[in-house]
Amino acid sequence: MQYEGWADEGYGAVADVFSRNFAEYGELGAAVAVFAGGRKVVDLWGGIADERTGRPWEEDTIVPVFSCAKGVVSVCVHLLAQQGRLDLDAPVGRYWPEFARDGKESITTRMVLGHRAGLPVLDRVLTFEEVTAWTPVVHAIEEQKPLWEPGSAHEYHGHVFGFLLGEVIRRITGLTPGAYFREAVADELGLSTWIGLPPDEVGRLARLAEAGGRPAMPGPETLITRMVTMNGAFVFPGLEEPHGWNDPALLTAEIPGAGAVSSANGLAGLYAAAATGVGGSARLLGRDTVTDAVREQSAGVSWSGFPDLGGRWGSGFLLDAPRFRPTLGPRSFGNDGAGGQFAFGDDEYGVGFAYVANRMIGHGDGRATGLVAALRGCLTGG
Repeated sequence: MQYEGWADEGYGAVADVFSRNFAEYGELGAAVAVFAGGRKVVDLWGGIADERTGRPWEEDTIVPVFSCAKGVVSVCVHLLAQQGRLDLDAPVGRYWPEFARDGKESITTRMVLGHRAGLPVLDRVLTFEEVTAWTPVVHAIEEQKPLWEPGSAHEYHGHVFGFLLGEVIRRITGLTPGAYFREAVADELGLSTWIGLPPDEVGRLARLAEAGGRPAMPGPETLITRMVTMNGAFVFPGLEEPHGWNDPALLTAEIPGAGAVSSANGLAGLYAAAATGVGGSARLLGRDTVTDAVREQSAGVSWSGFPDLGGRWGSGFLLDAPRFRPTLGPRSFGNDGAGGQFAFGDDEYGVGFAYVANRMIGHGDGRATGLVAALRGCLTGG
């Protein structure tokens, strides 16, 4: 595969795997970026951004990255905690009084970050227009009763994760999470990462495409389908449908649990800034903040009985998990996305990594895993 970009001496193995992914996985278009010690050492891109027109993937191409949004929101939450503006172990109701009702009085921000709040789905059925208006979702969360005793079990909180934490951010800062992220982090660093894509950036979007053989989603009444579609307000994957994941009407709205749009450089730069700082700047999240974030909160069989696939969650981030999402070690923190995208930081190795693509592959997707393994070898000599 002919790709563009570069990899510093010592990082050629990452470029080799990036090239092989096109042959081995039917990659359409993709990019990978790596920072080490605050400096970019890998910046590669190639393939097709839009299968309909043949438009090539460019250096500044951006793509929907689904639940990588959770990492963006979590960085913002930890930044507020580091500044003393948010206590992760205080009740959410301290910052959002209307939340503290119907069994939610004891729920803390950390429970939400660890997917332990008992709120993986909402009972209220909302339209797409209501979800993208923000306030109706906030009211639905206020009315919701936890499905289990908060803190006693875990279940992936899907979209609720982003809206609930996003409202905490809004109550503290006066800004919705996408706006706060741009003001507090992204604008200064020049990151091509958004929750709520500006309309004038739509022309840079890669168009998502499905790989063949993806299993059908279970019925609309199942927990997982309710979770990923917000009771049918969204379609999944539903790429070409109105309000699907190629529709600018969705991507320009703030959907903070799964609606981020980014380049590989944007996400890698964010995690590098969080873990080490970039370009000589101070790191965004201090060592003690990262230590707090990577302390395991949830693992094992979920509340609904979803089997243990080896995943581990800290406070807002996926942690190193050899069977599920192997990274570099116990200081690695990140999040992945439904299409196969993955980004993480590690302050022990001084790394920010991101891989993004527009060919959505389901279970068994090894594209990012292979790139991370190659990076691990470059860093350790293995």
